Amino acid sequence: MSLPLQNNEIILGFAKPNWIGSLDLVFEHDGQRTFLAKKEHYGPLVIQKTLHPEGPNICHGIVLHPPGGVAGGDTLTLTVHLNDDAKVLLTTPGAGKWYKANKKIASQLIVLDLEMAAQLEWFPQENILFNGAHVNFNNKIKLASDSKFATWDIVCFGRQASGEKWTLGEFRQGFEISRNGLLIWKESSLFKPSSPVMKSLMGLRGCEVMGNLIVAAGEIPKEILDECRKLEVSEESFCAVTALPEVFSARYLGSSSQEARQYFEMLWSILRPWYGNQKSVRPRIWNT
Repeated sequence: MSLPLQNNEIILGFAKPNWIGSLDLVFEHDGQRTFLAKKEHYGPLVIQKTLHPEGPNICHGIVLHPPGGVAGGDTLTLTVHLNDDAKVLLTTPGAGKWYKANKKIASQLIVLDLEMAAQLEWFPQENILFNGAHVNFNNKIKLASDSKFATWDIVCFGRQASGEKWTLGEFRQGFEISRNGLLIWKESSLFKPSSPVMKSLMGLRGCEVMGNLIVAAGEIPKEILDECRKLEVSEESFCAVTALPEVFSARYLGSSSQEARQYFEMLWSILRPWYGNQKSVRPRIWNT
C-alpha cells in the first residue's frame, strides 16, 4: 500500500514523508474456536497469518512492522477488539527500534478492548531506544467484568550490542486499565538521560534495561504470589512483584533484555494456569 505524503519534512527539495501506520483487529469466538474476524491496516503495520498452536480455543497472531524501525515523526496505532469468549495471544517478530529523532517525537498508541470472558495476552519483544530518540508510548485497556489481560514491555535505553549509550532524547509512557468503565491501574512516566531518576535508587539505579509485567485478572491467590516471589535474577539485576486487588505487577531492572524476557516467561508459566486455566506455550517466533 502506498502512502500519501503526511507531516512532510523538506530535504534538498524533496518531500520526506513520515510513516503513519495503523492496524485494527477484531477477534471472535464461534463456540468452537477463536478466529480473526476483521482486519484493517493503513501503512506499514500488518498482522501475519494467525495460528492455533494450542488448539482452536486460543488464537496466536504476530503484529509486524515491515520497516523494522521507527523514526522521529512516525506514528503507530494498534487497536484490538475481542468479542465475548475470544482468547488471543499477540506478539512481535523482533525488537522494536526507535531511531534518532532530531527532537521529533515518534509515537505508539495501543488500544485494547475486551468483551465478556475474553482473554488477551500482549507480549511484544523489547523496544530499543537509539541515542537521540524521542518516544511517546500510550496504552489504553478496556476490560469487561470478567475479561482477563496480561502484558509485558521491555525497554532498552541505548544499543548495548554496539556500545551506544542513551545520552540524548526523551521517553514518555502512559498506561491505563479500566474495568467496567472504572480505572483500576494508571501509570505515567517521563525519562530523560539527564534526569536524576535514571541513577536514583528510587528510579532505574543506572540500569540500561527496564521491564514491566502486568496481569489484570482479579486478585491473585497467595500460593501463586508466593511462587512468583521465589524467582530470582542475576546479582547485578533487580526484580520485584506487587499484588493489588485487581492487578498483579512485576518489575525488572538490569542490563539484559534477554534476562528480562526470561524472568517474565518464568512468571508467565506460573501465572497462566491461574488466570488462563492452561499452561503457557511459547510462540514459535520466539525461537527464531
